[in-house]
Amino acid sequence: MAEEPPAWAYERVEIRPYDPRWTVRARAECARLDDLLAPWLVDGVEHVGSTAVPGLAAKPVIDLMASVTDPHAAVRAAAERLAADGWCPVPAHLDRRPWRRFLVKPDSTGRHRAAHLHLLSAGHPRWADQLAFRDALRRDGRLAQRYEDLKRRAARECGDDRESYTDRKTAFVADVLAGLDRPPR
Repeated sequence: MAEEPPAWAYERVEIRPYDPRWTVRARAECARLDDLLAPWLVDGVEHVGSTAVPGLAAKPVIDLMASVTDPHAAVRAAAERLAADGWCPVPAHLDRRPWRRFLVKPDSTGRHRAAHLHLLSAGHPRWADQLAFRDALRRDGRLAQRYEDLKRRAARECGDDRESYTDRKTAFVADVLAGLDRPPR
């Protein structure tokens, strides 16, 4: 018999005003993950996503990204460590993004997402893209405001469908990345 999906799997997308505690929580999570994933880490753990941009409204979910030698091997080898720290791996066939392994850390109630962990292979282009997008938003308040406006609209229009919410942001992210002065890949 199939196991019932956790409540956080269908949590509605809600955008909240910026909270400086997000940075504090992210630092603590990064430090724990540095220890938990030490044998596999290559470029460390980074706080990415909207909660990493001061002043930007966001889903109150801390997005973290770790560069590892092999995401699938790291999740298998560190499964007990990660589970003991509250991380739940999302099965690869449900995530549908073969270039990463994705984990969710629910809050103490188990009903809401507290953090996401994106495990990427060292050198994967997505690593540089995530950092470049985050840094562009940090540098340009008007750009960050446009992104916030887009996220608020997307949450209103498709807040019950997290994939659609994410899809709504894709073109904006791609346009920002295309406009950045970066070395060719």
